[in-house]
Order: sequence, then C-alpha cells, then structure tokens
Amino acid sequence: MKLKRTATVIFTLAVITSGCGDREPAKEGTVINEWLPFDTGIARSSREKKPVVIDFYTSWCRWCKVMDEKTFSRPEIQRYLADNFVSIRINAESKTDRFSYNGKTFTPVQLTRHFGVRGFPSLAYLDKEGKLITVVPGFVPPETFLPFLHYIKKECYGQQISFEEFLKKKKECE
Repeated sequence: MKLKRTATVIFTLAVITSGCGDREPAKEGTVINEWLPFDTGIARSSREKKPVVIDFYTSWCRWCKVMDEKTFSRPEIQRYLADNFVSIRINAESKTDRFSYNGKTFTPVQLTRHFGVRGFPSLAYLDKEGKLITVVPGFVPPETFLPFLHYIKKECYGQQISFEEFLKKKKECE
C-alpha cells in the first residue's frame, strides 16, 4: 500500500531514537498554531472541515522536545498548520483523560494503541471526516514535514499518489 510506503519513507528520512527530557512548547511569543485536546480538536475539525494532525508524545521523550524545537517552532510550519489543519497533542502515557472517537471512549493510552503508535514522537493524520490516513513515527525534520503537510492537505493520498511521486511532481498531485 502506498500510504504505508509513504510513512516508511518519512520514517527513514527522519532521525529515529529516544532520550530523556521534558516536553516544552515553542518559544514564547512565536506560537501561532494552537494545540488542542483531542475532543476539542475533533469537534473543530468536524465544524471547520479541516484535516487533523495528532502529535503523540511522552514526557520523557527527547525527540519529542527536538520536534518542538526544530520543526513545530518554525513560523512557516505554525502558520500552515493554523491555516489548514486542526492540531491535537496527546500525552500518550496519560491514563486519566477520556476521549470519544468513532463512538468509543478511550484513555490517551488506549487511543495511542488504537492508532497503532509504537514510538515517540508519532504523528497521526486524519482526514476532514476524522478517518485515519496514516501514522508517521519518529522525529520529522521541517524540510520533510512541511511538504508532507501539503501532500495531506491536497489529498494526494486519495489519488493513489505516493509522497515520493508528489515530491517529484514539484508538490502537485496532477
């Protein structure tokens, strides 16, 4: 399947490892994009008809912090996310919150498993209807992340165009 291959390519393009350190938001004053809790984000996506990016992270994940510092803090990425996506952030180890998804109730731990997340950070992409498109594990550098956001926004995956083909076609689906 092309989506699994796309996720594999992004996985291999990214630096994958684990480490220690607390998750911190981008530097104060630079945040344009708003990270929402799951239920709030899903409701907004349904209302605004926007696709969703879910950032699954843990408090001990060094590469989650690097993702914040190197990728999510970039103004062009924050702007593109804010204009075109609903951004959700989930602490994958939390057992106290409860979320509704597809008629079922999940804790963050259960939802993480439901999406097949096995490493951190991991980014899940949902379409405008809330259906899972793909999950991309590991750190994704900004030079890969922004084109992938364009790929998802243009719904190239629905046209059976791989991310590699999308890049070769100068970021177009046709």
